[in-house]
Amino acid sequence: MAEAGLVYDRQTGVIVMVMKRTKTPWMKAEDFGRSLPLGVGVNLLVTDIAAMEAFCRDVLGARIIYGDEDFAAIELLGSIFMLHADHSYLDNPMTGVTAGAETRGAGIELRLYGADPDSVEKKAAALGHIVLAGSIDKPHGLRECYIVGPDGYVFVPSARI
Repeated sequence: MAEAGLVYDRQTGVIVMVMKRTKTPWMKAEDFGRSLPLGVGVNLLVTDIAAMEAFCRDVLGARIIYGDEDFAAIELLGSIFMLHADHSYLDNPMTGVTAGAETRGAGIELRLYGADPDSVEKKAAALGHIVLAGSIDKPHGLRECYIVGPDGYVFVPSARI
């Protein structure tokens, strides 16, 4: 049974996925998964894909590879990361972690090595995002700032001094 974007497992009686997607994805999920390079991957669960896409593009200078109501693939500084809408994760163990959370990613810094902190700070402030800490030269050899994006994720653009 599939109604209103729900996929219902008759054996377990559980809704296993909710998709709001109205367009055809640019590639099959399994093909995208197989195309990812080895290494560390980042997937952010977000309440609003469009808002996080706009932040990534307009503040961080990212390229949106693909985006819809459920998922986005983002390229930033040579790396690829993903956004998944909360509603698309109903059958994922992370659902219990994010349920009722006011701020996501508490204690995680998403460090963007090679991003100009002064430029990112100006864009973030101009677009009404929280600048947690302005650009400053740090003793560890980087100039960096702290920007809070949608859902409370903290991005730290950093450039070598």
